[in-house]
Amino acid sequence: MYSLVFLTSAKKEFKKLDSVVQKRIKKKLILLVENPDVLKNNIKPLKGGHEGKFRLRVNQYRVVFQIKDDELIITIIRVGHRKEIYE
Repeated sequence: MYSLVFLTSAKKEFKKLDSVVQKRIKKKLILLVENPDVLKNNIKPLKGGHEGKFRLRVNQYRVVFQIKDDELIITIIRVGHRKEIYE
């Protein structure tokens, strides 16, 4: 099972979200930690200057993260609405 680590900035972004959205994202993150293959339809690799990072889709919101398979760590980099997340 993977460990989940939030960057300080990602934690702040997450706390600013509505509580209903936070609950939805938490559920998806729990699934991601337990078995990343379950969410493979909602996970896509990012392109451009964001190589090595992935995004998780949760309705209109996105979670940008990196996976370190050798250490079994998922690092959450950004959390936010899809309009703002890629800026």
